[in-house]
Amino acid sequence: MPPPSLATFLFDLDGTLIDSVELIRRSFNHTLEMHQYPHPGEAGWLEGLGQPLWDQFRAFSTDQAQIDAMIATYRKYNFEHHDALVRPYPGMEAVVRELKRRGKRLGVVTSKMQRSTRLGLRLCGMDGLFDTIVAADDTTRHKPHPEPVLLALERLGAAADSAVYIGDSTHDLAAGHAAGVRTAAALWGPFSRELLEPHEPDYWLDTAADIRRLE
Repeated sequence: MPPPSLATFLFDLDGTLIDSVELIRRSFNHTLEMHQYPHPGEAGWLEGLGQPLWDQFRAFSTDQAQIDAMIATYRKYNFEHHDALVRPYPGMEAVVRELKRRGKRLGVVTSKMQRSTRLGLRLCGMDGLFDTIVAADDTTRHKPHPEPVLLALERLGAAADSAVYIGDSTHDLAAGHAAGVRTAAALWGPFSRELLEPHEPDYWLDTAADIRRLE
């Protein structure tokens, strides 16, 4: 039997719905510089990208006070530069609005906090379009664990086999697979197809417009 048609569309935020990659990169680099830690390089940065800040900075320190200080530095820089560096991806707002008109359930599942998530959506014209937002402050376990995706499904009253999670990172695809939903790899984010291929997404998306063909 073919799988049921897609009724629920879940999205990652950074690198998927909104182009905040340069803001994240600069915030991360600024934090390491201020706290005098060596940069792990592009591969090391990508390895942590898509996880909550406390998990990312735990790679540099086991001292909780130091981790908290790094998070505070990151967030201060991030909020100060947010509106200047965040951009919408071409066509994304139109695609999300079309899905909503078609009666699809829509959700955001992100490792960002609720406040910064809503700031980004508002800046990119998508505030109020999603039926639920699951952020880092909503769960105790985070991507690549499936808990955030499962919570979104629970809030929406949605079945896993008729849902897709669209994301740009390895953590997104791993969380989606573990939650039992279909996964779609967004290739406009910072992760290459080569890095994403081992996670075997159900769909490959070159542009936001490709989301329209998902059934």
